[in-house]
Amino acid sequence: MGNRLDPTALDAALQAVHRAGIPGVFAEVRDGDRVWRGAAGVADTETGRPVDAGLRHRVGSVTKTFTAAAVLRQVEAGTVGLDAPVSRYLPGLVPGGRGDAITVRMLLNHTSGLAEYLPYAYPSLKAFPALAETGPESLEEQRFTRLDPVELIGMGVAAPPVGVPGGTPGVYSNTNYLLLGQLLEKVTGLPAERCIARDVIGPAGLRETELAVGAHIEGPHSRLYEAWFRMIDPPRDHSVHDMSWVGPSASLISTVADLNRFYGLLLAGEIVAPSTLAEMRRTVPVISHEGRTIDYGLGLHPLETSGPGQDSYWGHGGSVWGGGTLAMARADGGRQWCVAVNLQRWNELDASGRPKPHAVDAALAALHRLAASG
Repeated sequence: MGNRLDPTALDAALQAVHRAGIPGVFAEVRDGDRVWRGAAGVADTETGRPVDAGLRHRVGSVTKTFTAAAVLRQVEAGTVGLDAPVSRYLPGLVPGGRGDAITVRMLLNHTSGLAEYLPYAYPSLKAFPALAETGPESLEEQRFTRLDPVELIGMGVAAPPVGVPGGTPGVYSNTNYLLLGQLLEKVTGLPAERCIARDVIGPAGLRETELAVGAHIEGPHSRLYEAWFRMIDPPRDHSVHDMSWVGPSASLISTVADLNRFYGLLLAGEIVAPSTLAEMRRTVPVISHEGRTIDYGLGLHPLETSGPGQDSYWGHGGSVWGGGTLAMARADGGRQWCVAVNLQRWNELDASGRPKPHAVDAALAALHRLAASG
């Protein structure tokens, strides 16, 4: 493959994302033994404090790969069956026949048919995915609310199913990964965050990575600005926010360097066995929160923009209130890249209630392409 890394072009692409409207963007690209790190913009719009590539960051659903890896290590140990029903481990949490029909694999790849709990946990988001009928009010009202994962799971279970167990396309739902967190607690006797730290974060040598259990980010970090489709103007900082609303689904704090290390090790077969990694890379069609149909494996998905003849990349994207991340590793383990931004949902909605294209979208896509190829 060769070492293809153009620092000048990468710096320019970062600046383009910032100029397009992102307050702060930072990234790291590794190709073989070469490493580039860069940053553009500010971590704090009030003080002008610059953003830098070493900041800790809320990485959202990138967490799902970590949770999936912890579950799959239990599969490797023989304490969990990948195709065993969830009722075997969590009797009553998914009542009736669904608990017997939904397997651990279906939770991992979002084919359980369980609905997303988020619109029921945040009242102003009740109409989701009808974005024009939602509002951001409860994001602020529940900033310090401690939410119980079993209650959140109950909301998703009680909601109308979005599919039949094992049916495709699946529908992306955080309810699945809260259930996986409960599964880890049941079979290991440890809180999910401690199990993931013991079995995944620690062995990978990730010193700046943790599953958050409170509202604050320890150490140097950026403020995280949430716009909720420009209904919050100016965008509001949500870097302080109780993360119990997502737990083992999306509460990870990390750095771009740690995520590159993690995905590099994962794709090299050093986090889970190569045969398990092959299972992670078996994809099914899944409808994302944005309404797109994507290919999704077990806590892992390929880079959506990969095309014929292009290098194959695997990883995960993530979004929480104000923070966004995309982390990818080439399938042969030779290149990793991670991009983080401190503004989310920057698009306005059009007359039909869909997000309008924004200059940020094009600039980020260009940065992602360059990070993957040049």
